[in-house]
Amino acid sequence: MNHRDGKKPSLNYAHLKNTSVFLVLSLVTLFIRLPFFFRDYIDRDESTFILLGQSWVDGNLPYSVLWDLKPPLTFAFFALIISIFGKSFIAIRLFGTIVVIVIAFFTYKLSLQVTTKKVSLWAALLCVGLLSLFGSVQGVMSEHICMAFFIPALYLIATKKSPYWFFLIGGLMGICLMTKLNMAYPGLILGLYLCFEFLKSRTRTSLWKALIYLFGILTIIFLTVLPYYLKGESLLWWNSVIRAPLEYIGARRYSIIKLAPAFILIGGLLFFVWKKGIISFKNKTILILVLAIIGVMTSFLKGGRINGHYLIQVYPMLTIILALLVNDYITKYKPKIHKVFILLLLLVPVESYLEYINVIKNKVTQGTFYNGEGFSVPRYIIENNLETKNIFFLGYHIGYWSLDQLPPSKAATHPSNIYRDELYPFYNTSRKNSMEELRYIMEELKPKTIVVRKNRRVFDKKEIEENEYIDAYLKKHYKIEATVENAEILQRL
Repeated sequence: MNHRDGKKPSLNYAHLKNTSVFLVLSLVTLFIRLPFFFRDYIDRDESTFILLGQSWVDGNLPYSVLWDLKPPLTFAFFALIISIFGKSFIAIRLFGTIVVIVIAFFTYKLSLQVTTKKVSLWAALLCVGLLSLFGSVQGVMSEHICMAFFIPALYLIATKKSPYWFFLIGGLMGICLMTKLNMAYPGLILGLYLCFEFLKSRTRTSLWKALIYLFGILTIIFLTVLPYYLKGESLLWWNSVIRAPLEYIGARRYSIIKLAPAFILIGGLLFFVWKKGIISFKNKTILILVLAIIGVMTSFLKGGRINGHYLIQVYPMLTIILALLVNDYITKYKPKIHKVFILLLLLVPVESYLEYINVIKNKVTQGTFYNGEGFSVPRYIIENNLETKNIFFLGYHIGYWSLDQLPPSKAATHPSNIYRDELYPFYNTSRKNSMEELRYIMEELKPKTIVVRKNRRVFDKKEIEENEYIDAYLKKHYKIEATVENAEILQRL
């Protein structure tokens, strides 16, 4: 702290050590994410990953019994946690917190290559906020997991010169790719950058960097294929990991109007900071950051859609660019920091404050910190001895995990997969589309117990035929057994 000249004490950023930065980022991240450790349901994707992770722990390779549209290492992350800690929401959310800390810390380290410790720390803190607030990102998303490997890989590319490091870099990129397939685009662009370095320098070292980088990626991909090969199910891996995403991309695309705002904002930001001389492409780290952003945005363009949590894949790089922009403004204009700004800064994690209140309130009224229909609905089902064979969760499907049950079919692993007709060729089933699947579940399996969201449409509003069928069938063959929070438990007549 600095006390000279009678000035108020201020933090001496120049003396910050890596351990201190890591501790600060850990405490801030834990504070923001801690209240969400006790919530059952944050995002349907996270719930699906948990189910597939449990299935893997039970001895079933991904896609063999349960199915979802993600590469296998996403499920491996959850399987590893479950295999060690059992069915623990706290363990899953804690490791999600660690993942965010890793991303933020390497964002700090990467930022140090182009700016000061002060600016880098604020970039990392902004990264924590964007990866932990606003929407469904309080959960553990596949984007979080892949960036925990991608950002360290960027840091190593920017700082390491020995070719031997590039096997690790390629391995990190391979893990990233086998967690989130769209990261093939930034991975490819960074590979082309390494090839360009070779063409420019014509040195053996540069050539080895590119080749070892590729070998590292291929090694990870091979290791994900190996369990399927040993079981004679290599085609299952190929169809589920490669072909299915390509079919999905072709069938589910946003209009260019929906995609445009993100591209205009991010593209405009990069152009502005370059035009103002805040960044220079002659700087290796800046060039790598921009190439990574271009790669991720290209993947969004090719995929034809941008959901809110997709942007996790671009936030760490953008926070560094934003921090440089803000620092340039403050350096030039030296604005006074108004007390209102400090207040607004403290109000940023308002979602966390509200969740702390919710957790405490639930403890007082229900006697447990755990809250949500994923806990209360299974508890009601168990206490009232309701039938769980072929139970069908059309909402809050994390309830399968709590009840030690499986979804009634592969397509029902993630509720929205039911109406994705383009994916049925990869479910290894005789049903060809969503209506055949619904009729199979409702008219052949005839689940005794069904859980739906109260006063909510069962499927997406665009799925008119599916909604009309399920609404009519439930009305005719089921009655409401109980309303538990925002869930309705239905019993077959």
